Amino acid sequence: MWHGTTILTVRKGGSVVIGGDGQVSFGQTIVKANARKVRRLGKGDVIGGFAGATADAFTLFERLEAKLDQYPGQLMRAAVELAKDWRTDRYLRRLEAMMIVADPAVTLLLSGNGDVLEPENGLAGIGSGGNFALAAARALVDTDLDAETIVRRSLEIAADICVYTNRNVTIERL
Repeated sequence: MWHGTTILTVRKGGSVVIGGDGQVSFGQTIVKANARKVRRLGKGDVIGGFAGATADAFTLFERLEAKLDQYPGQLMRAAVELAKDWRTDRYLRRLEAMMIVADPAVTLLLSGNGDVLEPENGLAGIGSGGNFALAAARALVDTDLDAETIVRRSLEIAADICVYTNRNVTIERL
């Protein structure tokens, strides 16, 4: 379980949105309140969010971007190749992070265990508040709300419950 982060993705109505809070905690201390844990990758056609050690996540984002350059327009292939490297490379194996990445066609959850998972309902949450946000999103997804509104409301709910989550939210949408 990663502490200090809530990342949520919702795929609905032809769009995909990833949102994350901005709190970085070190033990019981809030070190930063406005970190950007969600960003565009590649040529801007992929979005991603991370939970875990920041330096590790940036290393993984860089590796994923290299794989996206190698396999343009093939997020699934790039993610599988990254997962293979992550699991087998001695250096990468020590990285402690999880990622959610998405393009217009697919949403994927990546972990250091070699997991490349595609959530079947277009919803995924990671981090210490991820399950709270995910539960809220599941409750809201069948309403008339759009994907971005669902992400924002769900992250607010997670912030009410999880002490490692704040309301300083970054949103990326495709």
